[in-house]
Amino acid sequence: MNLTPYVDSLRQEFLAAAEAAGEETLQIAERLVPALDSAVRLTLLHALSTAADEISRELAPGSVEVRLRGLDPGFAVTRPSPDPGYAPVDDGGAEQLIGDGDGATARINFRPPEHLKERIEEAAGREGLSVNAWLVRAVAATLSSGAKHDERKAPSGTRHWNGWVR
Repeated sequence: MNLTPYVDSLRQEFLAAAEAAGEETLQIAERLVPALDSAVRLTLLHALSTAADEISRELAPGSVEVRLRGLDPGFAVTRPSPDPGYAPVDDGGAEQLIGDGDGATARINFRPPEHLKERIEEAAGREGLSVNAWLVRAVAATLSSGAKHDERKAPSGTRHWNGWVR
């Protein structure tokens, strides 16, 4: 994606506004424009990265990443791998795990601690999803990632230790 047309458009708008304020302001603006180029590019990259994160949340377990090649950003889309036990089911935008691919849903009685329930509700609300839809996405993303969890080891880079003390 070429950002130059967007940067040029902003430059032209900035100079037109400065010109309307007078010759002295226009001269100052012309000196500021080169410094704005990199700031505008960084701001656009930040906006694209934020948009990619939002799209990734909607695509879970798939994802979208912004990659920079030279001065131009590009997008890398990772599609979720097909899983015979995972199929989209219309539940207000949620995708659900199903057993036989016939569109039927299953019920699970889930009883998290109150503090965890509150955090789940907040996370679902931030993403504009129902708690059920959010939980289905979180579980599907976790199961599709193929990540193995070993509860005896702490994640690398943490200062959390599990073990026994005598």
